[in-house]
Amino acid sequence: MTEQDSGLPAPSGKVALITGASRGIGYGIAEALVARGDRVVITGRNEDALKEAAGTLGADRVLTVAGKAHDEAHQAAAVERTMETFGRVDYLVNNAGTNPVFGPIADLDLGVARKVFETNVVSALGFAQRTWHAWQKDNGGAIVNIASIAGVAPSPFIGAYGISKAAMVNLTLQLAHEFAPAVRVNSIAPAVIKTKFAAALYENREEEAAAAYPMGRLGVPEDIGGAAAFLLSDAAGWVTGQNLVVDGGLFLKAGV
Repeated sequence: MTEQDSGLPAPSGKVALITGASRGIGYGIAEALVARGDRVVITGRNEDALKEAAGTLGADRVLTVAGKAHDEAHQAAAVERTMETFGRVDYLVNNAGTNPVFGPIADLDLGVARKVFETNVVSALGFAQRTWHAWQKDNGGAIVNIASIAGVAPSPFIGAYGISKAAMVNLTLQLAHEFAPAVRVNSIAPAVIKTKFAAALYENREEEAAAAYPMGRLGVPEDIGGAAAFLLSDAAGWVTGQNLVVDGGLFLKAGV
């Protein structure tokens, strides 16, 4: 069966590397990019989950590389396999993240804080460095970092996560400045998205949680997929160093 026979759009010629993409937001972004014809490389810890995602997305368009985002050997392997398989890496989406602790920051274990930063921030820098040197420096491209509204406002009980996402926003600014004009770098700051990762924030109380949003619902991965697809397109060719808040209007409630 050819790619056209499978119902997939004609290849765009572009290739995206998306971290943490076996499910949730990362998968939603992969789905949006495949739908427009891009090839994607998805990473994640669970090889079986990655294979299942690839089967749904379309195996002819998807390469999977299992590993932990903060592992430098995994970062190198993901970029090397992307280049070996597709010969290019136009887009990078730093989506992999962790939030292993819930509670006041005054009692935060510093070892846990280091783990959060290694996964949420340092790994993003590592992937950006590698895609830059492997392809983007000489050929251009774009990067999207997945931040969070927790990074632009106080986030009680998930403080370590919020601080790491604030760092992600600033990392976006630093990379956008240094990588211009070859590579555009932007971030997306979602509010609560209905994923397994965020389930503790709305499970068994979704209607109550959604009531805080002027749009009347929580976000879904497709909302972020659409935003990322825009930022990773020629339509956003003059957009860099921006943090796009995708929050269903939640911040409108902050008015006096």
